[in-house]
Amino acid sequence: MLPAPLLEVRDLCVSFPSRGRMIPIVEHVSFTLGERDILGLVGESGSGKSVTAMALMGLIDSPGVQITGSALFRGQELVGLAQKQLLRLRGSEIAMIFQDPMTAFTPVYTIGWQIDEQIRAHERLSRKQARARTVELLADMGVPDPARTADRYPHQLSGGLRQRAMIAMALSCNPSLLIADEPTTALDVTVQAQILDLIRSLRSTYGSSVLLITHDMGVVAETCDTTLVLYSGRVAETGPTDALFAHPGHPYTAALLASIPPLDGPRPHRLPAIAGAPPAPLERPAGCAFAPRCSYAHETCRDAPPPLVPLVPAGQAGQAGQAGQNTGAQSAANIQQQSAQFAACVLPAEGTLLLPRLLEADTAMSSPGGIILGLSDQGIQPMLSSAGEPPL
Repeated sequence: MLPAPLLEVRDLCVSFPSRGRMIPIVEHVSFTLGERDILGLVGESGSGKSVTAMALMGLIDSPGVQITGSALFRGQELVGLAQKQLLRLRGSEIAMIFQDPMTAFTPVYTIGWQIDEQIRAHERLSRKQARARTVELLADMGVPDPARTADRYPHQLSGGLRQRAMIAMALSCNPSLLIADEPTTALDVTVQAQILDLIRSLRSTYGSSVLLITHDMGVVAETCDTTLVLYSGRVAETGPTDALFAHPGHPYTAALLASIPPLDGPRPHRLPAIAGAPPAPLERPAGCAFAPRCSYAHETCRDAPPPLVPLVPAGQAGQAGQAGQNTGAQSAANIQQQSAQFAACVLPAEGTLLLPRLLEADTAMSSPGGIILGLSDQGIQPMLSSAGEPPL
């Protein structure tokens, strides 16, 4: 019997009122996070990553906002939970590393005072005991001279030290779940590596699970066990990080990976980019939100948002396409058990799977009967199959 997940989110929806109607910002997001696991929530700016995290923390207090669905944290429902109960959970069981520690910290109090306050809010400790733990936490985070740093104000610290202090504050009460909202933003590469090493060590040192929000696919590859790709508030793809990076099943995931500069091989003439921009929530199409930017889009994509379907090895692609036509639910269930990777795209169901990810950004690769992904100025473009025929 599999252990119960630490966090189980099902059909989470967040809508804000605008112009006399409700505008969906996050639609039917579902995922699970196990004990001591690291889940990466990735996507472009405006894809709903931070809104999802804020909804889980109960930090969205805009008038008229609607949050529906389910978010079970160790069996306790977070959606609709009273603020008094959320106050007990926040900081002690669920903590958050905010995107900009300069604005997350209060500028008129020292770093040490603010960490002390959180500790004493959840535990019965004296000021002296709280300060001792604060200094110990700062030392564990690699802060030099932690006793003196605790007496400094946020503006007196560098960006890297502020981020370490923010992580120390989040870990002050040994939370089971740590939500890290782009913790490496605006930090130089060396400090980024140090912060990522620190986050990876949290599960062994503190036993914490981490929900890592980022737009950097390189950070996800280095840090996360599982990846969830969001696009325009909807789940585009989810699965084990290794499998998702090696065999992306959604054109958007493939395009994100293709936009990463290659570290070796010939230098590309131009870095591939995804043409266009994500739609505004008011202008989101009825079908697949990525369809206006996708070279594979056809009529089936524009009717309704594609459901998440399991991805199976290439030899079973036909089986995936016929799952709903053969023995119905039983056949589909068998395929789902074989695959932990899912994509919200019509291509897998139609038997058209994307090829494994390219190693060189300006090289097209083919396999028998497969589709060549050419990386052009317009992003990922379908070219010819290995048989010399146009793709479906």
